[in-house]
Amino acid sequence: MERHWNRRTSTLLFLVLAVLILAGITAAGIFLEEEAAVTDFSRTNLAPGGAFWFGTDWMGRDMFTRTIAGLSLSIRIGLLTAAVSAAAALALGTAAATLGRRADSVISWCIDLVMGIPHILLVMLISIACGRGFVGVVAGVSLSHWPSLARVIRGEVLQLKGAPYILVAEKLGVSKLKVACRHMLPHLFPQFLTGLILLFPHAILHEASVTFLGFGLSSEQPAIGVILSESMQYLTTGRWWLALFPGLSLVLVVVLFALLGERVRYLLDPASVHE
Repeated sequence: MERHWNRRTSTLLFLVLAVLILAGITAAGIFLEEEAAVTDFSRTNLAPGGAFWFGTDWMGRDMFTRTIAGLSLSIRIGLLTAAVSAAAALALGTAAATLGRRADSVISWCIDLVMGIPHILLVMLISIACGRGFVGVVAGVSLSHWPSLARVIRGEVLQLKGAPYILVAEKLGVSKLKVACRHMLPHLFPQFLTGLILLFPHAILHEASVTFLGFGLSSEQPAIGVILSESMQYLTTGRWWLALFPGLSLVLVVVLFALLGERVRYLLDPASVHE
């Protein structure tokens, strides 16, 4: 038993547990969206207790259901935006390293340009240009988080171009597209998957930040950014639970995603097989 219970096994168990927790939060939030909007003025401003774990707000809404619904919405937006950003990074990073110097110069210039602008400012500008709301937030986060991963993939592809089997394939007349799809993409999968997962916490935090500042999701949606923004005006009256529990829950989800990415990178490392 001790022989088979190694670090790799414990890491795999952590991955399964983390995925189940995040999937459970996402599914529960979808089912609780309607309940999160229910108001009851007979139970307004109740402190956390047995009946309401996270208390209630000034409209009598259950803060626990609102927090779960908000986390679910943030996770779904994070999944969508991270997937779009990672796909763009894979395509542009591969193109920069395989389509010649001119394409490399143009894409590298775009990477430097986007990375030179603060993320939160760029997300806000794109969100405003796209009309804010769900579409604006998704567009803003998706179009601002691809450069770092694209640069990593570009470096990996440049190293792969010198591999013997790649050089042989090129001398045999295999097209650049086929070389990239058949020989390079399988080697890029570990970096792509790790980068995809590590994009989640950045996407979730920037979505919440932009929404908190009023440039993201509308106030009708039970987003964490909306909850935190609305609770600010009530903190001075002693209703600390309105911001504490939603904010703490958001931080825990972000940390869980970050740990998930680190564990995936460890599992995909060939050296971890012997640990």
